[in-house]
Amino acid sequence: MGLIMEIVPVVIVGGIVVYVIERLKHKYNQGNLGKKKSKGAQDLLDSLIPMGMIFGCAIGVIVGMFFPISLLSTVSLGAGIGYLFGFLAYEIYSKKGNIHS
Repeated sequence: MGLIMEIVPVVIVGGIVVYVIERLKHKYNQGNLGKKKSKGAQDLLDSLIPMGMIFGCAIGVIVGMFFPISLLSTVSLGAGIGYLFGFLAYEIYSKKGNIHS
């Protein structure tokens, strides 16, 4: 039972990662990836997904410290959920003032 509880979060995160990568690949093939006018705005857009993962890992560590859940599970779930939220933020921010090349 313990091994299953360690593997399930990793499988969930794997599903999230495959979904996000396929969506980004689809947007790239259609030529719809977000482009911004200024370099600062483009840098922010490009850093949303990694920032989401970092914040998700931090939240996972904090949750793992206060609850009797394995640190592996909380960090992997935190990173995966942060990855998904970073992607959603990327989608929202890229639609505002989008310039297609």
